[in-house]
Amino acid sequence: MAQTHSYACRDYPEMEACPFHATAETEEELWKLMELHAAHAHGEDPSQWSKEDRAFIKTLIKSG
Repeated sequence: MAQTHSYACRDYPEMEACPFHATAETEEELWKLMELHAAHAHGEDPSQWSKEDRAFIKTLIKSG
């Protein structure tokens, strides 16, 4: 069975009410889904995320 990677927006501090959850076969694919969600649902510009922001978000990704 292939490994999957998942992310739930509700795991991010102060985003507990957000229902977004994504699962992908690769972490790269998951990041694309997360960035699209952040842009469209939260009005964020993922290109402006700092290295520290990305490092923190990476800790919220579950692999299994």
